Amino acid sequence: MKVGLLAFITDTSASPAAIARRAEALGFDSLWLPEHPIIPFHHRTPYPVGDGKIPENYAHLPDPFVALALAAEATTRIKLGTGICLVPEREPIVTAKEIATLDFYSGGRVLFGIGGGWLADETEIFGVEFRRRWPVTREYIAAMKRLWTETEASFEGKYVRFPPVKFYPKPAQKPHPPVIIGAGGLGAGNERALRDVVSMGDGWMPIVLTPPQLAEELGKLRRMCGEADRDFKRLDISMLLMAPGDDPARELRDYEAAGAQRLVLTVNALAPDVYDRELEKFARGYLR
Repeated sequence: MKVGLLAFITDTSASPAAIARRAEALGFDSLWLPEHPIIPFHHRTPYPVGDGKIPENYAHLPDPFVALALAAEATTRIKLGTGICLVPEREPIVTAKEIATLDFYSGGRVLFGIGGGWLADETEIFGVEFRRRWPVTREYIAAMKRLWTETEASFEGKYVRFPPVKFYPKPAQKPHPPVIIGAGGLGAGNERALRDVVSMGDGWMPIVLTPPQLAEELGKLRRMCGEADRDFKRLDISMLLMAPGDDPARELRDYEAAGAQRLVLTVNALAPDVYDRELEKFARGYLR
């Protein structure tokens, strides 16, 4: 079982380079960075946990690709993931260029975790209707794949279009960095997430699923892959834990039995004077 870290790095944390260097030395498989370009001062969308107030650190997240570039320069092996990139809030051609550049110079270490976002107020500031965020995301990803894989790439869609263009560097990974659908848990939204994994994803990273729930959802995903003539065994299955439990050995065992290939642990305490101890604590519990 691989173990990665979702690190809430902010402008008061240790640097992305220092955190990535230590995480790699301890043996973590991957470092994932979340994204929120902005947080509205007054938001009507409640935070889904607690009293509905959005944690202040969400407003202090750096651009994930700039931060991951710093992490890449300081490391040689650790995977570099977005957890998640808010695709509908980005211009797709420039985003494709950032991803390809990072993958090229890091030697093929990018895991492109994507999502449509949950904060409607934020999405709408970028000019995207919240209900259309996933149709926009699907089209943007299709356009990015053209840019990454074709010598003379062009695209004609509802939300993005461009004539034949030259686009370099191409990503180091072929045909492109893995697209990990970072969405889904339980309920109707999960069915959409599974369909997106089948139609455009190279992997799935859900949240807030117990091992039995994950096993059940992966059973659905396996059946859907069979119906679409996709090889389920080629999918990268990660499980994001927002609040790791008190029995790491059991969590590793149970999630692996359920079908996860990687656990991604959320870590918040990353100030310069404590990040090293925090990473070591997670390593003692989860790395074998």
